[in-house]
Amino acid sequence: MKTRLWIAAMVYPMVNAVFFGVFAIAVLSIPALNEAASTLFPIIVPASFVLSLPVAWLLAPRLRLRYWRDGHAT
Repeated sequence: MKTRLWIAAMVYPMVNAVFFGVFAIAVLSIPALNEAASTLFPIIVPASFVLSLPVAWLLAPRLRLRYWRDGHAT
């Protein structure tokens, strides 16, 4: 559990950056959302923080598996 927490803590900023980037690009590239960007960006920031927590937690054990990439581990 301790190792999983440390790995999740290291992966969290990267996952958070990806979520924020995807949301920001979506808001800025869709014209209907671009008009409301000033109200959507304060929502995007905490949403990316919250959504990246479970993703980092689920991704951490897979990073410990030695043969996950080859498909041998379950």
